[in-house]
Amino acid sequence: MLNGFKDFILRGNVISMAIGLAVGAAFTAVVTGFSNAFITPLIGLATRGTGDFSKASYEVDGVVFPYGLFIAAAIAFLITAGVLYFCVVVPMAKVQNRFAKEQEEEAVDIKAALRDCPRCFSEIPAIASRCGHCTSEVEPDPEALSLAKLPAQQH
Repeated sequence: MLNGFKDFILRGNVISMAIGLAVGAAFTAVVTGFSNAFITPLIGLATRGTGDFSKASYEVDGVVFPYGLFIAAAIAFLITAGVLYFCVVVPMAKVQNRFAKEQEEEAVDIKAALRDCPRCFSEIPAIASRCGHCTSEVEPDPEALSLAKLPAQQH
């Protein structure tokens, strides 16, 4: 039972996830600090608020509603989401698209091009050197070989 747990913990994806969470928490702390130090005071200046905007609140029947904390957290969230989107998601999507295009160009179905066997007239792949039906030797189509990026066969 402990060996299974050890294997689970030592798997690369669990360790990568833990590192990602630690970096994400540190990044969130930096963004929150930036938001509290610069963005919140700028909003306070723009709205003619005095002091720390994150401490803004109102009171109803003796109950205090600290809406400034929510606004500060929402601002930190928007900054974090924006930075992650533009610095991680967009570049990774471009890399994945480029990689997918390269794979699409390389992916050729070598059995898609068909021709008839000159002996038994059964359909065989154009790159075949032997008929799968009558087993007679046939000459592979050179154009199909070049499309499949296979070398020309020597007899």
